[in-house]
Amino acid sequence: MGLFRGGVGGPELILILFIVLLLFGSTRLPKLAGSMGKAIKEFRKTASTALDDPAPKTPAARRPRAKTPPKA
Repeated sequence: MGLFRGGVGGPELILILFIVLLLFGSTRLPKLAGSMGKAIKEFRKTASTALDDPAPKTPAARRPRAKTPPKA
């Protein structure tokens, strides 16, 4: 049986939010939510750009050449 067999309902979400509030505090929670929102927005922008234009815009990384021993 799975941990969330019945799904996560209202009481469970309230409990999770309460625990998060206790862990991070009321002053840091808005900053945390804002940074998560920015990260999700940047991820979506990058993902849509990658799907539209699969060619990379930066040059491909070059492999370093193997060092050859000096000739005697």
